Amino acid sequence: MHRFEGKIAIVTGAGSGIGAATARRFLKEGACVTLSGRREHKLRETVAGFDAAKSLVDPGDVTDEKYIVRLVENTVARFGKVDVLVNNAGMAIFGGFEKTTTEDWRKVMATDLDSVYFACREALPHLLRTKGCIVNLSSASGVGGDWGMSSYNAAKGAVTNFTRALALEYGSRGVRINAVAPSLTSSEATAELEKNAAVMTAFVDRLPIGRAATPDDIAGVITFLASDDAIFVNGVILPVDGGLGASNGQPNFLSLLA
Repeated sequence: MHRFEGKIAIVTGAGSGIGAATARRFLKEGACVTLSGRREHKLRETVAGFDAAKSLVDPGDVTDEKYIVRLVENTVARFGKVDVLVNNAGMAIFGGFEKTTTEDWRKVMATDLDSVYFACREALPHLLRTKGCIVNLSSASGVGGDWGMSSYNAAKGAVTNFTRALALEYGSRGVRINAVAPSLTSSEATAELEKNAAVMTAFVDRLPIGRAATPDDIAGVITFLASDDAIFVNGVILPVDGGLGASNGQPNFLSLLA
């Protein structure tokens, strides 16, 4: 498939995990891609083997407003336009609320929420011209609460409703704005968590599909939302959670009463 031939995409957090998988998926389907992330060597690993003329590696810190301005400007200077923005960069800090410091709170908000605001603000004038789209990364943690992740829940919950608000404002102007809400996705960021057998057993017990997602699982849904296959999809927070959200939260009686 070459659904994105002639299209220009910006992907943040493109050095690993979902962002890297998404950038590669766009490249495979014909797009030119600007890759943003803190570590230049990881961004270059993402694009290794692809046509260098179709990618722009632009390392930087998405919490830096001036960097985001340059990121969009550099993309337009290199490729002439912007058709797709994927706000993927994110982080979480685990711990009880009473241990959450102001520094921790601001770090999560800056990475997970402020960066989305900056990028949407800078990209939207260009997306209005191309009738493009935005796909934000929310989370299962952005549609429900967790123990020990209050700052992440707050940030991703804000991304969820921010996505809906922008979809209302810009849908009639030709720009679709959606989000995906993944559950546990295996990546560099979750490597330590996945070493904990008790945690993984608990996750698998809650995930009807029986495993964590892969980055490619999520990238496929992101590129669907960015494509013309989703031309009438706007303001959606699409769960990509293996069925996690299908449960009402009660225990698995089949396993307990067997």
